[in-house]
Amino acid sequence: MSQNFRFVVLLVSSVSLALSFSFSQTKKTPANAEGHQWWQDAVFYEVYPRSFADSNGDGIGDLKGIESKLDYLSQLGVDAIWITPCYPSPQVDFGYDVSDYENIDPMYGTLADFDHLVEAAKKHHIRIIMDFVINHTSDRHPWFLDSKSSRSSAHRDWYIWRDGKADGQPPNNWISGFGGSAWKFDPTTGQYYYHYFATAQPDLNWRNPAVEKAMFDVTRFWYKHGVSGFRLDAVDLLFEDPKLRDNPILPGKDEMGDPNMLNKYNDKLPENHDVLRRLRGVADESDAVLVGETYTDSAAELKEYYGAHNDEIQLPMDFMFCTVDKLSAPAFRKQIALAESTGGWPVYVIGNHDMARSYVRYGDGKHNDQIAKLMAAMYLTLRGTPVMYYGEEIGMENNDPQRKEDVRDPMGVTGWPKYKGRDGERTPMQWDGSANAGFTTGTPWLPVPASAKTHNVATESNDPNSILQFYRQLLLLHHQNQALVDGDYVALNQDDPNVLAYLRRYEDQAVLVVLNMSAATQHMSFNLSGEGFSFAKAKTLLTTSAPARSGRLDQIALEPFAVYIAQVSR
Repeated sequence: MSQNFRFVVLLVSSVSLALSFSFSQTKKTPANAEGHQWWQDAVFYEVYPRSFADSNGDGIGDLKGIESKLDYLSQLGVDAIWITPCYPSPQVDFGYDVSDYENIDPMYGTLADFDHLVEAAKKHHIRIIMDFVINHTSDRHPWFLDSKSSRSSAHRDWYIWRDGKADGQPPNNWISGFGGSAWKFDPTTGQYYYHYFATAQPDLNWRNPAVEKAMFDVTRFWYKHGVSGFRLDAVDLLFEDPKLRDNPILPGKDEMGDPNMLNKYNDKLPENHDVLRRLRGVADESDAVLVGETYTDSAAELKEYYGAHNDEIQLPMDFMFCTVDKLSAPAFRKQIALAESTGGWPVYVIGNHDMARSYVRYGDGKHNDQIAKLMAAMYLTLRGTPVMYYGEEIGMENNDPQRKEDVRDPMGVTGWPKYKGRDGERTPMQWDGSANAGFTTGTPWLPVPASAKTHNVATESNDPNSILQFYRQLLLLHHQNQALVDGDYVALNQDDPNVLAYLRRYEDQAVLVVLNMSAATQHMSFNLSGEGFSFAKAKTLLTTSAPARSGRLDQIALEPFAVYIAQVSR
């Protein structure tokens, strides 16, 4: 059977792809008819600014480049752009080492460019979300430069300074996420400072009220510049055990070659939640959203980040969803049920700047395009807020370095060759089939993969069967279908090992989503009488397979990795 799409949808109206929002920073945005706030019905899109669009030919993306692509993002159906750090930085960790929280790094433009981007985005009904590096600063930040100058400096207690052990060893056995000890000795004052990440990223001391005030004031600064919220980086790590007790050592070694460790005393301490409640209070003053980089191991842990009274992070990312690193209907079914069980508003993500691209993780090397559409159909039709990663919509794949001397990511330098770092998932956005994929007229900071010749915006815009066109159709449905916007989630065929199926049900209508996660044709039959649709009629909305017989739910044949989405009514 041909893989051509039978796009049977087309919603009668030709209204805008994006939802229309009020952008007032002082008056709370009204909820929709179901009580949803703006961020519940939005599609978020992560932009890695170095790699999205270069406006001046220096090989590095910038804010004007992002602004030049707002038409594209609006037509795609994006409602909010999350921009990874664009603050001034020595770029040791490509912006996650911040040296000034209240400005823009010259490589990306100016504060005036940022303000212009916010205003231009408003005209496209798109909000801007900034990345807030809340756990640590750069070692070049004025706070840290003062802190290290003497033991009695004004900012000394803004960071974690401790004496080493008597034998000249660090204060404890904690290991950095970038490899090696999490402590660095500074000869100026004869003490060690703590850094969970690179040595150039010293951790802030969140037990100091002055730190909290300064960091909260940073968010207020950006709210005044029109941002609609923050993605909170490394939010699990704000506090450390005051006694600095050693962490338990586990069997084996990690990808950096260090002993595996249970971060019992420097990860997910209860005090985190006190700070998050207060930070949420500041966000609520501006009708802003907080998106959390929340790595959790259970529904109970994930639930904690919403807050006992839904007063912490509105959108904690469910990275357990990403731990399902292969197509598995039972595994995804389990993770969706877990997210639904928290009582909070789910957040679904299948890739970001720290993990191999979803096209690679889920693809089988033969049906990757079909599988990319399958994954899109899943995370863009579930109840919750989806967070896309730039290039997912065109099937971008990893372009990992082949030689150590080509590695830019500091984690890759340390972990080579077992771990090649994160460069592969951060390569330039592929706009067309020209040199450097239309990203820059100069030399791109990371090389563009050969797949850019076939997987790019220009080529896929002209191909009705492309991943990009599928995303556009899917996002149109996501925004305009009442059941997908406001409906609840009902799991179906819960014992099926190959097919993930569910309803998004709203009043007397529903959308049926059926996803074949196997390499074989699957024959399905659905009786929805138990869900209140005794005499259900189905109208195909979007499919990558042969359409079901008109109106029949008892004879659905799904080709390998196929998607079937249908409107169901009584």
